Amino acid sequence: MIKLAHEKQRILICGGTGCISTGASNLLESFKSTLKAKNMDCEYDVILTGCHGFCEQGPIVIIEKDNTLYCQVTIDDIDELVSQHLAANQLVERLLYINPIDNRRISSHKDINFYKKQHRILLDLCGKIDPENISEYINHGGYAALQACFEQKPTDIIEEIKVSKLRGRGGGGFPAGLKWEYTRNADGDPKYIICNADEGDPGAFMDRSIIEGNPHSVLEGMLIAGYAIGSNIGYIYVRAEYPLAVKRLRIAIDQAEATGYLGENILGSNFSFQIKIKEGAGAFVCGESSALMHSIEGHRGMPRSRPPNSTKKGLWSKPTCLNNVETFANIPLIILMGGNEFAKIGTENSTGTKVLALTGKINNTGLAEVPMGISLRDVIFDIGGGIKDGKKLKAVQIGGPSGGCIPEEMLDLPIDFDSLYKAGAMMGSGGLVVLDESTCMVDLAKFFLEFTHNESCGKCTPCREGTYRMLQILEKITDGLGTQDDIIHLERLSNNIMNSSLCGLGKSAPNPIVSTLRYFRYEYDAHIEDKTCPSGVCKKLISYRIDSMNCKACTICLKHCPSQAIIGERGKPHLIVSENCTRCGICLEKCPFQAVKMG
Repeated sequence: MIKLAHEKQRILICGGTGCISTGASNLLESFKSTLKAKNMDCEYDVILTGCHGFCEQGPIVIIEKDNTLYCQVTIDDIDELVSQHLAANQLVERLLYINPIDNRRISSHKDINFYKKQHRILLDLCGKIDPENISEYINHGGYAALQACFEQKPTDIIEEIKVSKLRGRGGGGFPAGLKWEYTRNADGDPKYIICNADEGDPGAFMDRSIIEGNPHSVLEGMLIAGYAIGSNIGYIYVRAEYPLAVKRLRIAIDQAEATGYLGENILGSNFSFQIKIKEGAGAFVCGESSALMHSIEGHRGMPRSRPPNSTKKGLWSKPTCLNNVETFANIPLIILMGGNEFAKIGTENSTGTKVLALTGKINNTGLAEVPMGISLRDVIFDIGGGIKDGKKLKAVQIGGPSGGCIPEEMLDLPIDFDSLYKAGAMMGSGGLVVLDESTCMVDLAKFFLEFTHNESCGKCTPCREGTYRMLQILEKITDGLGTQDDIIHLERLSNNIMNSSLCGLGKSAPNPIVSTLRYFRYEYDAHIEDKTCPSGVCKKLISYRIDSMNCKACTICLKHCPSQAIIGERGKPHLIVSENCTRCGICLEKCPFQAVKMG
């Protein structure tokens, strides 16, 4: 075991992309200089870690000796933190987390519901170690699973993965052990390992955060997979839009090669393995395995029809095992704890944990790792802290742009592959968007369909032309021009596209429409029959007027109207000239007397 060079107390600063964008790197330098100025630098190490997950409260700082978590820390706070907390052992209360339910300040991150309700095994070291220092990973048990594998037969390792019942976390949910077995048994040489780190879903950042926080766990998972299936080369396909993840991967690969965990005759064994990074250009379709492989080969990222599957004929037509970041990060854990123990986490058919990206109208946006089978209610209200601004929950969109919407009435639905599929949604990569009462479900379906249409590679007609036609129909409905026949067309097109598209992008593109029609048909009817948008989102279906009884003629709305659509003068009720109104809603927002009405 490599010994760490220090025994100092540690100050952990969240170094995920989100916190770095709000100044975490500057906190690192400020902490160091302040400690040095106060002759305390010999007592503390300041470490930029991976993502802590609590993005809503970033930049996050944890004083490790007493687990105190400070939120939204700025450079101006550093001197006080050093003088008061580190030197005088007194909490800086104004920087502590405030529980949104009872407004209580909480100091220890272990007592905050966001962390307390999670089951962090994959993310355990994210936020605890320096991801750019391989020694820290090794000192927390890193690469011990790989060493253990060298004492087993490759087929025994595959059997252990099968016993764990691990299903691929990229969205498909295919059993990982079976995929490994198929690849090992396939004819062809060489065989390839590919880690899919493309992650193009809006609102998803699970894979990026795992790489940024603990890149060696992914490398170790790939190494074990390579040993098990008989491969000596692996690729990580990561989008170039993730510069920090790419940087930390390169550092991790260099360090693993320098210490003998990658390269020729690893740790004195007969096993050799190398890993190459392929930076993708950010095409959503390259999340599909065959399109991703075409991209690595230097071609345009477009899918091909299957079979044969990639386990038989993948990269350069050779047997290829492709899993995503989260799947590979699970592998060392399974080897160390055993497949049977791993299978005890979660549900019978969805074992282990799932990392979810919580976004939308929720108090605690961020990254949460939960056991499979936890209910949507527990995630949204316990971990997520409930809905923002006291509004009512309307639905949850889960599974990215190809996922589906689950209504508020089904909040006790367990989060696992099969339950979500039966409800008309999908696990996807784990993006979970919370929607409140102000969301128009027709407009939401249009938003996601516009995304998948734009990202369609155009190779197959059902996806290329079908999504365009569906988008046109949704635009017609949200413009107030829809008819009931349009609903029939949407249902027919959805069915045809799902059954005839070439790849998963097209097959799942209609999901937002199908699920919103299933649970929110009344909103489509309101747009079509009543020519109204119940949520007040679709601009062509709403109008504003001023109630003269409530209007105090204060001129506030008039002053803020960007299109000069409001007329009037102080002391006389105002009017909105509808021909000039752009329906931006600023008058409604600014009026202090609730005189502006939406119709």
